[in-house]
Amino acid sequence: MAYKDEQLREEKVFKDPVHRYVHVRDRVIWDLIGTPEFQRLRRIKQLGTSNLTFHGAEHSRFNHSLGVYEVVRRIIYNFNDRPNWDNEERLLCLCAALLHDLGHGPFSHSFEKVFKLDHEQFTQKIILGDTGVNKILEKVGQGFAQDVADVIGKTYANKLVVSLISSQIDADRMDYLQRDAYFTGVSYGHFDMERILRVMRPMEEQVVIKSTGMHAVEDYIMSRYQMYWQVYFHPVTRSAEVILTKILHRVKHLFENNYAFKLRPAHFITLFTDQVTLKDYLRLDEAIVHYYFQLWQEEEDEILSDLCERFMNRRLFKYIEFNPNHMINEWMELHQLFQKVGINPDYYLVADSSSDLPYDFYRPGEEGERVPIYLLMENNELKELSRQSDIVEAISGKKRTDHKLYFPMDMLMEQWENNDVKRIMTILNGQGVVNDAE
Repeated sequence: MAYKDEQLREEKVFKDPVHRYVHVRDRVIWDLIGTPEFQRLRRIKQLGTSNLTFHGAEHSRFNHSLGVYEVVRRIIYNFNDRPNWDNEERLLCLCAALLHDLGHGPFSHSFEKVFKLDHEQFTQKIILGDTGVNKILEKVGQGFAQDVADVIGKTYANKLVVSLISSQIDADRMDYLQRDAYFTGVSYGHFDMERILRVMRPMEEQVVIKSTGMHAVEDYIMSRYQMYWQVYFHPVTRSAEVILTKILHRVKHLFENNYAFKLRPAHFITLFTDQVTLKDYLRLDEAIVHYYFQLWQEEEDEILSDLCERFMNRRLFKYIEFNPNHMINEWMELHQLFQKVGINPDYYLVADSSSDLPYDFYRPGEEGERVPIYLLMENNELKELSRQSDIVEAISGKKRTDHKLYFPMDMLMEQWENNDVKRIMTILNGQGVVNDAE
């Protein structure tokens, strides 16, 4: 029997709090799960710093990746023998679902922003490079690894396959919304996934939804909207991300200026010099980063030491509503005043913005255009979701942005009698209520 068709003697199952069980029967999938590159995902949290806001959010990219695989497995099971579905694509879909987040680094998106990395590019490099994952995929067949990389890179010829992993209603979102809701303890992210899976239909270019399932999709869209604003963009989580980001910026600045570290940032040097190799990247996980942050609390550089102590012990910055684009004079004055009182504004006065577009209709030619969700009507005509749903129409194409200003209130209070500090507080209080990052 060819390796690609080989089945395990007995089905393996992972007990899962979201899907109850994750089922594995394919030898290829079981072997991929056992690779060092996939096991590394156990050491990378799914929600970065959100565990400092929601203490239960300790789940990993490993959990999520298995979940996405399981959702795709169920979708394919429902697609079997339906028109427009070629079961020869089954293993490709399962592999792409399992491996779609393989390239995430520690603290994911915060890490990417500082070092200008792209986790999808690293996912493709792991799949195509000298790795255990690549050896298994190439054993399936010549060019199979490239096909998996193309699905994840959204360049694979069969757009239906791509849409299962990456679209406005895909297995990735259907897993992380429910999983993140479960582990954060919130109620926002729950929706009737089983109903959605039952009404999904394969078309030549993408998955569509049978019109009778429209209300289940409305619930899914609203769940996503609420999760972004109540969990993913939570201001306390963003405060922790700000400090994390500033630690990495400070270490890079010190390295470039030949600072004598007590603990040399060996794991970060190729990142600082834009020479990171795949081997270097795979050595990084959150355990490594926490190790450095723990020891950097003892560094002689006061900024690095303070920021690391804040991050490790959850002494976060306070925040107010503040848009520097609309308050240029106040922003410039705050910068000057922070410098006057000896608080470096580059690290301790941070404007942060978050934005989300919960659902969008088709905008051909625009950057990052989204393929909309289509409903399959009883007469087999396709209708774009927002044209049929008043709920979805109300939020379609509406990008919401939230601005916050983060700063260390404790440092200001230490100099409360200073007139410049009083002026800082006057400006901050004039913008609204100062909130605790608690």
